[in-house]
Amino acid sequence: MSITNVILAIEDELGESISTRILGHFDLEIRHTIRGKGNVFLRQKAPEFNRSANRTAIFLLTDLDTPRDCPPELIRSWIKGPINPMFFFRVAVMEVESWVMADRMGFADFLSIPLHRIPSPTDNIVNPKEFLLSLARRSKKKAVREALVPAQGATLSVGNQYNTLLSEFIQNHWNLEHAAAVSPSLKRTLDRLAHGKNMSTNR
Repeated sequence: MSITNVILAIEDELGESISTRILGHFDLEIRHTIRGKGNVFLRQKAPEFNRSANRTAIFLLTDLDTPRDCPPELIRSWIKGPINPMFFFRVAVMEVESWVMADRMGFADFLSIPLHRIPSPTDNIVNPKEFLLSLARRSKKKAVREALVPAQGATLSVGNQYNTLLSEFIQNHWNLEHAAAVSPSLKRTLDRLAHGKNMSTNR
């Protein structure tokens, strides 16, 4: 019997939104969601997730965060051993915001900015969150600017509705196929799921 559901492990609300959209594309039901606060918790739990994936499929999404690393190195440093085939350990390069912006046409329209302001591939953007905020500041839509960009003097690094608005874009407007054509790390994630979904769960 092929894989029909997974346990989802993610860093934050935005990672949950994009993972949910990706898994839904493959008709994979999320049985349970584990949300860490940043990647420290996920790193600590990764070896346990890998062992548990002997019995049930687990999808973990984290950010690369620094250009000094590469996804295979990050995965090896977290697992330190063979990875169970039902452990879908995926790394967004550099951050999940890279995947959001990879639907360049859709996101440019969403922000009401010129398409050429979003580079391709988006995986090459060194600090995607800061870059996304710089785009949002140029938005012609006041509501978008107010939702995404922190108010002057605010302690938060993003606007109060940052996750809410981007999650709404992901669920209702984000074109997964267009994004995968622009983000190599997203394309690798889709390929891994397409290959792994048909893996037998009879172990």
